[in-house]
Amino acid sequence: MTSANTPRALLGGLTAEQFLSQHWQKSPLLIRGAFPGFASPLDPDDLAGLACEEGIESRLVEEKGPDKAWQVSHGPFDEATFARLPQHGWSLLVQAVDHYVPEVGELLESFDFIPRWRLDDVMVSYAPTGGSVGPHVDQYDVFLLQGSGRRHWQLGGSLGSEAKLIPGIDLRILEDFTVESDQDWVLEPGDMLYLPPGVAHHGVSASDDCLTYSVGFRAPSADEIVTAFADYVGEQIGETKRYGDADLAPPAHSSEMDDVAVERVRRLLLDAIDRPEQIAQWFGRAMTQPKYLDQLAAAETPTAPEAVRTMLTDGAELQRSLGSRFAWRRLDDDRATLFSDGDTLECDPALARALCDATRLDASLLTFSQAAEVLATLVDRGSLGWEDTQDH
Repeated sequence: MTSANTPRALLGGLTAEQFLSQHWQKSPLLIRGAFPGFASPLDPDDLAGLACEEGIESRLVEEKGPDKAWQVSHGPFDEATFARLPQHGWSLLVQAVDHYVPEVGELLESFDFIPRWRLDDVMVSYAPTGGSVGPHVDQYDVFLLQGSGRRHWQLGGSLGSEAKLIPGIDLRILEDFTVESDQDWVLEPGDMLYLPPGVAHHGVSASDDCLTYSVGFRAPSADEIVTAFADYVGEQIGETKRYGDADLAPPAHSSEMDDVAVERVRRLLLDAIDRPEQIAQWFGRAMTQPKYLDQLAAAETPTAPEAVRTMLTDGAELQRSLGSRFAWRRLDDDRATLFSDGDTLECDPALARALCDATRLDASLLTFSQAAEVLATLVDRGSLGWEDTQDH
């Protein structure tokens, strides 16, 4: 990992600390040459091929669609779909390309100044000249890396929850979009634009081979957090703990719900949810939940720890499955919770860190206590696989 005090080309010469304090969730940043000499690992035909595959999330946005303006179609598509498209005025978006193309997944290694569990995926979009998805606002952080061709970006300031959207269409396109005078650029391959949540932006292809890589970050809403955590807590405590009023006094009015009753409920709720370690365990599971639950393939038969030990000792290496998510939390000097794809394991903190951060998962892992058992479990869950057997 690069030091937080080392200037980075990826951040326009800023250090990680400077970027996080000055721009992260605060203000946009244009970075010329963020990836010097960048060569896109995909071309437009590759992206179209992915959009034709079952199980890969893709969208086609047509400014003047067959049925209405700004029409959105969902894949998988076929050759006939692309054959009928006009020369201009449409965009193809493919989600989570890093789950399917290892070279795209490798891009995420450059963003190690943000907690890995905050990363969502890499969406790749293609548009011929003039293609866009309209001016809009996102509610998450995003780095927009120009992969090939050129894209013209215009920003319209921070709108937040005040954004007014065009009704009756399947996109969050703004009714009004006013470009800020100094927020207007054309990005070339290797250039990158960072946008915090709530900033209005409009990207239009300026060339026929325009590919843009969008590195997005997970930002669950308060509604999602409350709902999901309530479900988790409910599973933990079951039905035996109930509202009680052993201190009940004769009511002045039998139908009145007084402050004492409300306070009993408040105490019941706080007792159930105000537990920091329980929150941490839920949050780790939630933020490592796979984007697509059916993508990871569990082993058909249990893996013996001794078999893992033998294979690693003989020179084999493991790797994280494409789309797999890892994080860890220290419990004490000797124990940590390893979060992997929405599940947990308790293990040595150094082993947990290595499984999340190490470039190579090889025999060196066996120096940690209970490593073979932990690795066997992760292989069985589908979070890890042997390097030469994983499908790319």
